[in-house]
Amino acid sequence: MKKKVSIVIPAFNEATNIPKVTEAVAHVFSALDYDFEIIFIDDGSTDASANVLRQLAAANRQVSYILLSRNFGKDSALSAGLSKAHGDAVITMDADLQHPPTLIPAFLEHWENGNEVVYAYRESKNEHASRMNKVSSGLFYSIINNLSDLELEDGISDFRLLDKKVVDILNTMSEDEPFFRGLIKWIGFAQKGLPYVPEERHSGRSKYNTRQLTKLAIRGITSFSTKPLYIATYLGLSFSLLSLLYIPYIGYSYYFGHTISGWSSIIATIAFFGGLQLMILGIIGLYLGKLFMQSKQRPHYIVKESNLS
Repeated sequence: MKKKVSIVIPAFNEATNIPKVTEAVAHVFSALDYDFEIIFIDDGSTDASANVLRQLAAANRQVSYILLSRNFGKDSALSAGLSKAHGDAVITMDADLQHPPTLIPAFLEHWENGNEVVYAYRESKNEHASRMNKVSSGLFYSIINNLSDLELEDGISDFRLLDKKVVDILNTMSEDEPFFRGLIKWIGFAQKGLPYVPEERHSGRSKYNTRQLTKLAIRGITSFSTKPLYIATYLGLSFSLLSLLYIPYIGYSYYFGHTISGWSSIIATIAFFGGLQLMILGIIGLYLGKLFMQSKQRPHYIVKESNLS
């Protein structure tokens, strides 16, 4: 009996790319001895993606779709797809064809050799990314690796293969705002990374910008580490100790008649320490906010329509 592979593809405003990625995946599997299914998750698209998926699923029994009630974010869309994927292995990839389907046979080969997780990471020679994107991406992974308990390769992507046992574990996790790049590293198992060069995006534009990468970095850091809280503690302690150095100057001024003057220096000092306190309170607030949202136990996504039972 052939093994089955589920392809999970989140999509947001990818109406023109959906038929192309379906065709590319089907072409790859035509030369492989596996059964396969493609599950698209429409993450609240505002273009014609939903209609394209309905038509595609009606014409191709190997295509299924899930329409979410609004845009919940990529990781939540992946959660929806993983919950409905029943293959012996699950491959997650983007809909814009920057994740080359031609890498799928290599994924499957390493999976058959005993790796429960096979993931792709972007090579530094990516010709299709702008200089700004390369810099922000490098900064993103540098911050994640230094301030969290994770070690992610620069350019690690959501293009990966997961064994069924790994998918089953991920489906039991109910944490708020899941960060799959980190979660999959955290759960362990035998993992293999493969370098790849992203293809040029077929159409449309990337949904990630510097602001979204910053939010993703903060989510990754606060989900897997308490290092920022320790840093805030060390900063407070350091500045408290440094303030003690001011005491000799105060004593000298008092006994030798030197008045302490200078409004600008006083205001600058107050502003500096006020900003530091606000930053530390903000760090604490991030963690409290995550606890607050987790306590509500709201679903990660809401399904509006699907052709899956």
